[in-house]
Amino acid sequence: MSDLLVNLNSEQLQAVSLPPQHALILAGAGSGKTRVLTTRIAWLIQTGQVEPSGVLAVTFTNKAAREMLARLSAMLPINTRGMWVGTFHGLANRLLRAHWRDANLPQLFQILDSADQLAAIKRLLKALNVDDEKFPPRELQHFINGQKEAGLRAHAVEAWDDYTRRRVELYQEYEAQCQREGVVDFAELLLRSYELLERHEPLRRHYQSRFRHILVDEFQDTNRLQYRWLRQFADEGREGAAAMFCVGDDDQSIYRFRGADVGNMRDFEREFRVANVIRLEQNYRSHGNILDAANAIIRNNANRLGKNLWTEQGEGEPIRVFEGYADVDEARWVVEEIGQLVRDGMSRSDIALLYRSNAQSRVLEHQLFSSGIPYRVYGGLRFFERQEVKHALAYLRLIANPDDDTSFARVVNFPTRGIGARSQEALTDAARTFNASLYSTVPHLSGKPGAVLAGFVRLIEDLRRDTAKLPLPELVDHVLDTSGLRAHYRNEKEGQDRLENLDELVSAAANFLAEIGPPEDPDADHALLADFLAHASLEAGDHQAEAGADAVQLMTVHSAKGLEFDVVFATGLEEGLFPHENSLLETDGLEEERRLMYVAVTRARERLYLSFAQSRMLHGQSRYNLKSRFLEEIPETLLKWLTPQRAATMPGNTYFRPSAASPAAAPPPRRRDDGGLRVGQLVGHARFGQGVIVATEGAGSDARVQVNFGAAGVKWLLLSVAKLEVA
Repeated sequence: MSDLLVNLNSEQLQAVSLPPQHALILAGAGSGKTRVLTTRIAWLIQTGQVEPSGVLAVTFTNKAAREMLARLSAMLPINTRGMWVGTFHGLANRLLRAHWRDANLPQLFQILDSADQLAAIKRLLKALNVDDEKFPPRELQHFINGQKEAGLRAHAVEAWDDYTRRRVELYQEYEAQCQREGVVDFAELLLRSYELLERHEPLRRHYQSRFRHILVDEFQDTNRLQYRWLRQFADEGREGAAAMFCVGDDDQSIYRFRGADVGNMRDFEREFRVANVIRLEQNYRSHGNILDAANAIIRNNANRLGKNLWTEQGEGEPIRVFEGYADVDEARWVVEEIGQLVRDGMSRSDIALLYRSNAQSRVLEHQLFSSGIPYRVYGGLRFFERQEVKHALAYLRLIANPDDDTSFARVVNFPTRGIGARSQEALTDAARTFNASLYSTVPHLSGKPGAVLAGFVRLIEDLRRDTAKLPLPELVDHVLDTSGLRAHYRNEKEGQDRLENLDELVSAAANFLAEIGPPEDPDADHALLADFLAHASLEAGDHQAEAGADAVQLMTVHSAKGLEFDVVFATGLEEGLFPHENSLLETDGLEEERRLMYVAVTRARERLYLSFAQSRMLHGQSRYNLKSRFLEEIPETLLKWLTPQRAATMPGNTYFRPSAASPAAAPPPRRRDDGGLRVGQLVGHARFGQGVIVATEGAGSDARVQVNFGAAGVKWLLLSVAKLEVA
């Protein structure tokens, strides 16, 4: 047996050593999927079934791609530089760079990250005198990206009303603007590369013959266009077509809001007639009680391919559950528990606080701050998104492509050089008239606007000339000085951090150069700069937070995907919050919420806390909640309640801990002066609409009922005031 296959369990071994056939690997949380995927590639190469250049491996983050290449280099004495391993966007960019003419793009086309794309859309709306309140730029951005991810150009989008028809027209104008400026956004990368392969059969056949094995990580997160793009390389109807090896977990498909379609897994199994479906169920991360809870929750989903996680690590500790009267009680308890864990020797960075909604973090952050516990909100601004870095990149983009209007608009007056809003408006109007870029329109302006803008153009032309033959790190350093960025931040009161980030950009250029090696054509002006800028844009599109000092990690459950911690607090487990109330109104929304809960539970290695509050302040309003149905789905034998379970909300702002002898420990007696209403009855309210009674308590003038009004939330209502009508 090859050394590569040592220490694989039976299912991992089966997956790694499959013959060259289509395969679907259902890899549960913590089951070693990255190891299987990487070892599969190494085994195929080692056994001579494929050359490194014949592998196409797709990941969802640049970090995962780098980790895969590092592992391959450690496993085999091969040069990984020629391998096609990367994200969908990164590989699409590579394809378009190689065939830019066929793709109808300039050779040094630039990539717009999300923020730059939004700026370009705002500029378009302003140029067309479109009311940005009626057509909000961010909503239009989501509309455009959604159409592209569905594989639809503007002419193919069906418009059912005047509003949609206008959005389609703006989509078409946006496409024309990007084509004119020689820029592409993230969604365009994949769509254009798909269209290139679709219409260019010889090119498609070339890549189908080259790539003998196609391996896909996190397959459950693919959207429809990504799946169609993969199919172009596989060509399932052709004799001797490439083998697709797709690894994913339908139980962790939680990115539908980004366009992810878990149905791709079933479609792949059906369309490619997949005979090899292997389940990786042995978990190497969590203790048994945690896995049993996760299994119990997720088995309530009907539309799943099915698997059951297990471990050899033993049952471990019970899952601790806390119920607070209010969110401040919950937060106070969480922070007290963290303090005790740290005193017991636990590292703060091994503790994660998870929540369904970003709005929940406020009360947690306040309690952490008040207690002096260091914390970090995971997913803050990444390096390439910081203001000073984006300004520097804008100058670099203008050197590579002066017709990039988004970059031009960002730095034309930064640092300030006397180019006011009126001068910029005059330039924009003239560019529209001449149907040209801002840069090329400047010579057509006269008067003061023409004079001040001509000075900026000369600066860019000087930078382009002076940096043409400079090594990449020196080029970046020269631009930081000559543009005035360094001088500007030196004069800022708190500019030291920004200066350090600018210096780090030079280091980033040097590291990039070291990683890719010398350019293929050292005489090509700024070609390497274009590659570095593409790298920066792709990095900015990644969703990985930076490592830091020892601090408690706060994050949404969506952000926690792919991470693991010794201790996890899953907070806010209340109906209407988790599961989110919007999910009840969406097709399969509740199933996605349950998958999200599954992800939250399986982030924990050793200890898991689940907590909820009877009342919570969200968006400036108090809301009264029932505990989440997901808590009800966990067997009581796995749980250790830290507070007595109680049937009704009690007054006050402290923990309510009734003793066994206390009358309050039992549900209040039912009386006929509760209006004759009962649990499960449908009622109507003038403001909240129709709802279902879920609890009753009290008597006489104090009688009240708890009603679930769906989208309006769960409310406690006094019968003497509410005037409910029996539906």
